[in-house]
Amino acid sequence: MKFFVDTADIAEIRELAATGLLDGVTTNPTLIHKSGRKFMEVIAEICGVVDGPVSAEVVALDHETMMKEAEILRKIADNVCIKVPLTIDGLKTCQALTDDGTLVNVTLCFSANQALLAAKAGASFISPFVGRHDDNSFDGIKLIEDIRLIYDNYQFDTEILAASLRHPIHVLECAKIGADVITAPPSVIKMLSKHVLTDKGLEGFAADWAKTGQTIL
Repeated sequence: MKFFVDTADIAEIRELAATGLLDGVTTNPTLIHKSGRKFMEVIAEICGVVDGPVSAEVVALDHETMMKEAEILRKIADNVCIKVPLTIDGLKTCQALTDDGTLVNVTLCFSANQALLAAKAGASFISPFVGRHDDNSFDGIKLIEDIRLIYDNYQFDTEILAASLRHPIHVLECAKIGADVITAPPSVIKMLSKHVLTDKGLEGFAADWAKTGQTIL
């Protein structure tokens, strides 16, 4: 499973990239707004930190303008992945960009039927929103299961990028189902390493080591 971080915070991205565990970054207009910085500058800086795909989202709603925006965005760096919405115009744009060799992340997916259309349009990634699905009394993890089944049935190359993950259990369930990628806020990714018994074990080892009066350095 690939790990993407969902943020536009350069400091957080650098910290996670230094672990060697980070495979890519996803951004969206909301995250860019929170950063308080210029969109193009943020994307360029992220692409310089991370070797993997960096999703940069178009904001237009019609195909023609999406293509114009995508042309500008993909010139930022070779690892820019154009993010388009799951609409008819977005799917049309996805097909055109994919045919031209550009990575495309189709976002705002809330049904398996939508994911099927994205795969047929040649999407590199499909981003089903697990947490937002749950927020509206739907089963977000079941959505991942349905998409996995459909993609396996037809050997689609589109990677399932499970998005809107709110806690470690979301990550665990997506891993069990076989999602190709997860994207989550830095806080959720960091929580994956946490366990109360790990903390207790370290405390015990540290206390016993101190009693020996020894040092390694």
